[in-house]
Amino acid sequence: MKRILSFFLAAALLTAAPAWASEQTDTEAGQTERSSAAEPQADGADPVAVSAPHAVLMEKYTGQVIYEKAAHERCPPASVTKVMTMLLTVEALEAGTITPDTVVTASETACSMGGSQIWLEPGEQMSVSEMLKCVAVVSANDCAVALAEQIAGSEQTFVQRMNQRAAELGMKDTHFTNCTGLYDDDDHYTSAYDIALMSRELIRHDMIKQYTTIWMDSIRNGEFGLSNTNRLIYGFEGATGLKTGFTTKAMYCLSATAERDGVEYIAVVLHAETSDQRFADARALLTYGFANYTLAPLRPGAALPPVPVTLGTADSVQPMYTGDAYLLGEKGRLADLTYDLTLAESVPAPVEQGQSLGRLTVRSGDTVVAETDVVAEQAVPRLGFGTIYGRLLGSLVGLKTE
Repeated sequence: MKRILSFFLAAALLTAAPAWASEQTDTEAGQTERSSAAEPQADGADPVAVSAPHAVLMEKYTGQVIYEKAAHERCPPASVTKVMTMLLTVEALEAGTITPDTVVTASETACSMGGSQIWLEPGEQMSVSEMLKCVAVVSANDCAVALAEQIAGSEQTFVQRMNQRAAELGMKDTHFTNCTGLYDDDDHYTSAYDIALMSRELIRHDMIKQYTTIWMDSIRNGEFGLSNTNRLIYGFEGATGLKTGFTTKAMYCLSATAERDGVEYIAVVLHAETSDQRFADARALLTYGFANYTLAPLRPGAALPPVPVTLGTADSVQPMYTGDAYLLGEKGRLADLTYDLTLAESVPAPVEQGQSLGRLTVRSGDTVVAETDVVAEQAVPRLGFGTIYGRLLGSLVGLKTE
C-alpha cells in the first residue's frame, strides 16, 4: 500500500530591477527537467541585445543556460584563461597542499611574462594570497605563472592539470597550452559555454570572491596600487567577479558574475569589438537574467517521515530527495507550486542505500515542472535467522528479546 502526501507552497517571486552603470575602458594588456535557453531568433529578434559574436548566460545553482549565442565555437580566451588558474589555486588551498600564507618565490620565467603584471623581480617573495589577489584583480601574468610553478613545479605540469580539470568539468571545446592566455596560440582555445562551466565551478568556492570583488587595493606595503580590470565590480549591483581578457586575436573577453537575492548568474562574452561593448553585453545578459528568471524550491517544506522496515536491523529507514533542490524558471510561471509525494508505506529488508522509496512530482497548475526520486539514505540489512527465530519465540512466550 502506498500513501500519497500532498503539499502546497506558493513560490515567492523575486524581483530585480535593471541596474546600469557607466564604465571606463579596461586597461588590461594582456535530473530535473528544464526549459531551453533563449537564442537569437530567425527573424532577427533577440531577447537580449548582445553585440559580441559569442555569449552565454548561465545560472550558477542549476547550471541552466538561459541564453546562448555561438556558445560552442572555439575561440582564443585571452586572460579569461586565468579562471582555470584561479580554480586550481583555490582547490589546492582547500586541499591543504598550499596555504594563503605559503611564500612563493618568483622565478626568472615568471618575471619574464609580459602584458598585465606587477613586475615581479627574480627571487622576490610574496604570499599565495597576495599573488592570487594580483591575478584576480589586475590579471597579473607573472603571478599566475609563479602560482603555477608553486603548485605543480612547472607551468607545463600545471597546464596538464588545467586540461585534466577541464575534461572533468565537461569542457569539450577547450585546450590550454599556458596558464595566462597571454599568447595567441592556435592550440590554446575554449568556448563561451566552457568558460561558463569553469566560472561556475570557481564561484562555488566562496573564498575566491574575497579577491574578485576587490575594486581597489595595494601590495608591497601600499607602494603598488591595484585597480580591478572588471569595471562591473564598481558599477553593477551584486557583481561578484570574475575575469577580463584581451589580446589582438581574442579581442575583448569577459566572464562576469553577479548575485542578487540568492540567485547568481554567469555571463560570458567573447570577441567583443571594444572594452565598453563587452561590459555592456555582460550587463545586458545579467540584467535579463535577474529580470526574467527566478529559482523555485523543488522540495516541500515538511520533513520526510521515516519509512518502516520489516525484518530489518533497524525499524525504519530515512528517505531523502535526489536531484536539484531548486528549479530555474521564468517569473510568473512558477507560482502556486504543488508537491505530490508518493512514498512507500513500508519496505522489507534488506534495504540498499539509494534504493527507491517513492517519487516527488512538482506541478505548476496542471503542468509537471519536475520529478525526482526519493531514495533510502542508508542501508538496512536483513535480520539473521537466529534473531528472527529468537524474536518469534519471545513473542510466543511473552518475553522481550534483543
